[in-house]
Amino acid sequence: MPERQRADARRNYARILAVAEQEVDAHGAAASLEQIARVAGVGSATVRRHFPTRRALLQAVSHKRIDALCERADELAGKDDARAALLDWLDDLLTYCVAARGLAAALVYDGESESVHQNSCSTRIEEAGEPLLRRAVQEKAVPGDVTVSELVALIIGIVLTTEHRPDSQAAAKRLFGLIVAGISPKL
Repeated sequence: MPERQRADARRNYARILAVAEQEVDAHGAAASLEQIARVAGVGSATVRRHFPTRRALLQAVSHKRIDALCERADELAGKDDARAALLDWLDDLLTYCVAARGLAAALVYDGESESVHQNSCSTRIEEAGEPLLRRAVQEKAVPGDVTVSELVALIIGIVLTTEHRPDSQAAAKRLFGLIVAGISPKL
């Protein structure tokens, strides 16, 4: 929220964001914008003024989690085993996305209406994961034609596919294990 905004606009933004975090935690990416406005005590037009799209709202709600994932990538960059560092980070991304309902939806590109660079969550995640992947490729632990974007897309696919299963965390971990076995070079 820009500092040049009026104090009441900053308060509204903070209140809307706090309510949105609770609603997204409870209902995922399908959280009702009208419900968010009602609970925050503002009109739906105020919500849309601050967050013109559902994606903008999900990205704002996911901001802290994205920061944590980026910090985690930095921590893992110094790990001796490049493959293990990359897989640990991808596992963290998977765990966050399963636990943080709405995060996977915030990372999905919106097709033709959104360019790759308009999705700030995906851009930050991909930038954070790039050094981990680059190092794993240099050490020949991952094929050279794999991209961070592809790996993130796999994680998103797993999360979206398993989010309604009774034990979504276990189902997601199982699918992730299958993918890891498939992308690892045969020794």
